[in-house]
Amino acid sequence: MNFRKAPLAPGLHFVGVPIGSARDITLRALDVLASADVLAAEDTRSLRKLLDIHGVPLDGRPLMALHDHSRDAVVDRLVAQMAEGRSVAYSSEAGMPLIADPGFELSRAAVAADLPVTCAPGPSAALTALALGGLPTDAFFFGGFLPQAKAARLSALSALRDVPGTLVLYESPKRLGAMLRDAAETLGRARSAAVCRELTKKFEEVRRGTLESLAEVYAGAAPKGEIVVLVDRPRSETVSDFDLDSELRAALGSMSVRDAADVVSKASGLPRKQVYKAALSIAKDDG
Repeated sequence: MNFRKAPLAPGLHFVGVPIGSARDITLRALDVLASADVLAAEDTRSLRKLLDIHGVPLDGRPLMALHDHSRDAVVDRLVAQMAEGRSVAYSSEAGMPLIADPGFELSRAAVAADLPVTCAPGPSAALTALALGGLPTDAFFFGGFLPQAKAARLSALSALRDVPGTLVLYESPKRLGAMLRDAAETLGRARSAAVCRELTKKFEEVRRGTLESLAEVYAGAAPKGEIVVLVDRPRSETVSDFDLDSELRAALGSMSVRDAADVVSKASGLPRKQVYKAALSIAKDDG
């Protein structure tokens, strides 16, 4: 046994658990799970299995399920337990608590009741995917699960179109093909992306390509396992001064300065003010 059972301070203790390989759990996480007065989990079966693997006994301690259907009543009971001086350990089904997980309501209730809140951190599917995906990690945006309905999903993707960082999205296998197709349509077919599947597990897989090519790959049969989709930030082509000059001169041959600036600005992605100023200069020189 690698855990250490010791008195745990009253309050709420979030516990990060593995996203796949049970060996990814931390020693501190095992200590908290072994020592808490009350255990709560998004999925009690998953937590029981994890405890059995690492030899952590329940010893008669309560193990409560906290999910969307039981959330309010269970949150009230757990807050009452903490207010009476007990320690509560909560874990998500997999990975870090509160990330696409119902634990946020428990956190908010504990904070509102002025109860201590701490966390024994652990693995995260989002961060693991970023490490493996091959896309920039200097800035990223976690979008969680997109809406299931097509119209709502397209609207959500449109809102993410101009985010200046890598998009991190969770998706179910059965909706992956449809989501990638909608993403290609909304964000751009040539955008670089990666589909990360079964991370840290035996059949871990990362497929990289454009949104269009990945949509084609997953258009048929749905894959198996947990999935994280990464999408690169928007990229605008850089237009050199020479290119801008040439494009403007061609446009000015049949258009006004204003219209030429509008057309070239949209085509190049350059700010209209910059393009209009260059168009004025060319028109003046050629005047």
